[in-house]
Amino acid sequence: MKYEIKYKVWLEKDGEIVMGLGREKLLKEIEKQGSISKAAKELGISYKKAWSFLKAMEKRLGTKLVETKRGGEKGGGASLTKEAKDLIKQFEKIVKRFEGVRERAERNG
Repeated sequence: MKYEIKYKVWLEKDGEIVMGLGREKLLKEIEKQGSISKAAKELGISYKKAWSFLKAMEKRLGTKLVETKRGGEKGGGASLTKEAKDLIKQFEKIVKRFEGVRERAERNG
């Protein structure tokens, strides 16, 4: 019998989600776009939802994840902090480990 193993990975702190695949995508898109609003638009979510995800993550972790600059002559922008980049790296390592377990389990049935 051929089957696929499915799973979801997320990180919690005190029972509340800190990081999951959607939040990882949001952080990566903010880094790519240099803007929370552009990242939200690219991901098909509202700016308000993106902002609420960021604020909840920062509150739960007790650290800043995104540095923002207000608009002006050159426009505003957003960039990830070192803590956000480290969080993404940690999350990617965890997901990669789960993927390895899934692949071995499917091979060995």
